[in-house]
Amino acid sequence: MKLESLAAFEVTLGPVLDLGDSQWGRRRVINIVGGTFEGPRLSGTILPGGVDWQVLHPDGMASIDTRCTLRTHDGAHLFLCTNGVRHGPPEVLRRLADGEAVDPAAYYFRLFCRFETGDERYRWLNRTLAVASGARTAEAVRYEAHTLA
Repeated sequence: MKLESLAAFEVTLGPVLDLGDSQWGRRRVINIVGGTFEGPRLSGTILPGGVDWQVLHPDGMASIDTRCTLRTHDGAHLFLCTNGVRHGPPEVLRRLADGEAVDPAAYYFRLFCRFETGDERYRWLNRTLAVASGARTAEAVRYEAHTLA
């Protein structure tokens, strides 16, 4: 098995909506308001309307669950679902929460990516698994996605 570069994503986010503590942790909803992706086999824009449904756990770990729609440079529409985790030292997580610039090497942010489309040009994505390493900024999430070949 090897990793092959798929695309670099920049997902622009709206404000955090904090729903409070539940039995699973602190639930947060973050609207995806747009973005871009660019890579050797996949490029285009991230459409507004997606959402990141996060749960912050008592130990500081965030469970990530996103869904959004992509439009490729040549007009295809793709559904993207990511699941993952973000965790790190409490001081680093506090700085991220405060919107500070933090070196992504200071925390762990990994995603599993699944795609879905009916567009014949991109049906190969329906049968492809991808993983990504992410970074959080004040208004966006950036991640490099790689297919598992």
